[in-house]
Amino acid sequence: MLTMRYLSLLGTLFLVPFLFGLGGCATNPVSGGSDFVLMSEEQEIALGRKYSAEITKEMPLYENAELATLVQDIGEQVATNSHRPELIYRFAVLDSTDVNAFALPGGYIYITRGLLAYLNTEAELAAVLGHEIGHVTARHSVRQHSTATAAGLVAAVLGAASGIQGADSLANMVGTAIVRGYGRDHELEADRLGAEYLAKTGYDPDAMLEIVGILKHQEEFETSRAEKEDREPVTYHGLFSTHPENDERLQEVVKAASAHKSSSTTRVNRAGFIQALDGLTFGDSEREGIIRDNRFYHKELDFAVTFPQGWRIENRPDKIIAMPRTNDGLVQLSVTDRNKRISPREFMIKRLKLDNLKRGESFKSQGLTGYTAVASNKTPYGTRPVRYVVLYRGQKAYIFAGAAKDKNSPYGYDGEIMATAHSFHALAEDEKRLASEEKIHIIRASTGTRYRDLADSSPIANYPEEQLRLLNGHYPDAEPRPGQHIKIVH
Repeated sequence: MLTMRYLSLLGTLFLVPFLFGLGGCATNPVSGGSDFVLMSEEQEIALGRKYSAEITKEMPLYENAELATLVQDIGEQVATNSHRPELIYRFAVLDSTDVNAFALPGGYIYITRGLLAYLNTEAELAAVLGHEIGHVTARHSVRQHSTATAAGLVAAVLGAASGIQGADSLANMVGTAIVRGYGRDHELEADRLGAEYLAKTGYDPDAMLEIVGILKHQEEFETSRAEKEDREPVTYHGLFSTHPENDERLQEVVKAASAHKSSSTTRVNRAGFIQALDGLTFGDSEREGIIRDNRFYHKELDFAVTFPQGWRIENRPDKIIAMPRTNDGLVQLSVTDRNKRISPREFMIKRLKLDNLKRGESFKSQGLTGYTAVASNKTPYGTRPVRYVVLYRGQKAYIFAGAAKDKNSPYGYDGEIMATAHSFHALAEDEKRLASEEKIHIIRASTGTRYRDLADSSPIANYPEEQLRLLNGHYPDAEPRPGQHIKIVH
């Protein structure tokens, strides 16, 4: 929760090429035809190198050497059979619960552990990486950037340095494309290329269809869950929106890849791949903190906090946010270092730059010194009175901030905000176990193994039966076969 999310980095991704100078027409490595682009290959690679370093600095890699080696090895094998085999491709696993994969220009490709958890064969991993390699070989990020610029947005991009409002619209559009998908035509081309590369590497290109099935099941589950929780669904990859069920165009491009198959195109490797996921972190990591029901636990920082019952909690890299089901209020918690021996009130004024504090008072909570006050500030609902609480613990300051949407009841959630702040405390002995992350383990199913029974003993807090089915490719109602290796969570 203490780092910035990489999406903000990608939002500025394509402001940089203009520092290198404008390009022109270039040969498309896939089609051999001409593309109108404003970036040379050298500039493309330099851009990918620069922002890859920034991404891994702000969003940590998942620390598992064997898994990292597996992903790199499979990715390299597929890339060798691509249209740009001369590139040195770098594949990495990000320590993120997001179900996602994306590629930067020049061959830097990322997959999250959140997506890895739901894969069940080596061929499926190869399909994900092959799809992202397709984006690189077809230079989709470069082509999208150039097309947008040619459409008359050059001035907006160049205006970013001057701070003109709206100048980052192009950057945000292209950065979002990298992480969220490029639109149906480019996504379909990446599928076609990925399927071709799979077949040439010895994998069955039908694995591409399996990946779409996995992502569609994720979407169905998220949509169902959002309805039950009275919120908007959150989806992660362009495939979610670009491929309808039974997409005939996708099936056609996968079928066409069969022309590249040989008699040895049979690589699947379910059992070996499943075993490689044994011990993979599932859900929140200890590094970012663990959410259980309406409580948040952080082992490294040694604290726990209780949010209002029934509120939805989001654990972001730089803050924790909780909102009621009515979405008409919020409370957030962030943490920063203390650097001077000043009071919590002075901290609000000098470090948070708050002025005109109202309804202020000092207090003690759980043996900690704190101060609370109200100050007018910008919120997702517009400018509102915001309730601030600063708590000191050791060398760190914990900052609570909350607001209500209703202008006529601006202090409607004051009680919930203050109760949340007062719940902050050091981890008790019995809470330290709750602050530990959950991991995937592999078992062999017996004749009577059923997901409902596994869910009864699972530590997964929300929808355990559905989650176990998703993990094993058995959503929404299939059961494991006797003798089959399946994933459970402990």
